[in-house]
Amino acid sequence: MANRNQLSEAPPSGGASRQDETLSTLSSYLQDGALFLDIDGTLLDLAPTPDEIFVPPLLPAQLDALSQKLGGALALVTGRGLSYADRLFAPFQFPIAGLHGAERRSSDGNIFKVEPTAEFEKLKIELRAETAGWTGILIEDKGAAVAAHFRLAPARQAELAQLMQRFVNRAGPDWTLQRGKMVLEIRPTRANKGDALESFLATPPFHGRHPIAIGDDLTDEAMFGVANQLGGYSVRVGPPSAGTAARGTLPSAEAVREIIAHFAS
Repeated sequence: MANRNQLSEAPPSGGASRQDETLSTLSSYLQDGALFLDIDGTLLDLAPTPDEIFVPPLLPAQLDALSQKLGGALALVTGRGLSYADRLFAPFQFPIAGLHGAERRSSDGNIFKVEPTAEFEKLKIELRAETAGWTGILIEDKGAAVAAHFRLAPARQAELAQLMQRFVNRAGPDWTLQRGKMVLEIRPTRANKGDALESFLATPPFHGRHPIAIGDDLTDEAMFGVANQLGGYSVRVGPPSAGTAARGTLPSAEAVREIIAHFAS
């Protein structure tokens, strides 16, 4: 378990008092904490399309260094697929919950996946065909989930939401519609980031540690709630929001990376 000789105090900050409070509290919780990090909008800046995101060259090694200081108690919890997320941070592989928990790799390397049904595979093909003429709409096949990105066509949000609702109704009760930042996603009903966090905490090296959840989107609220309930700490990245369960706030993904770099060094 990490101790105060391994993790230094929070870096000085010239930001608002609430951000200073978040930094101080993070420093305290990291002494015996388990860190759960979203990727898009949290570790990495958002981009016009999912494939355009940029991974700073030093970030993968910094995450690995921080993971080692936490005794391995660092996990990525993301809407990305497991294999895609691994490519982002190669050559390092971290415990990870992908597709909001529909895929999960534990610290010992064991992998759990919700497999898409034949009916769901057909539905994805039909969704792609129906949106083929929708300029700016990007359909992302994630295996056990499918996402429709409208960042390049925000005016079609309402129309796309109606379409995705129709498709999720066809998919049946095992699937749900997840709303996020400029994205609508059909994912397995039983997969959410809060459940993924709890699953990690039931196993070494996470067991017995205080959970720290950092994310930026509606999909991260489930893990914020679990972290709070279990005596941990939750941080929302972005402008303060009255509707969030997060107890702390950071202004940007860049601020998150700066904190990781500091505690990793």
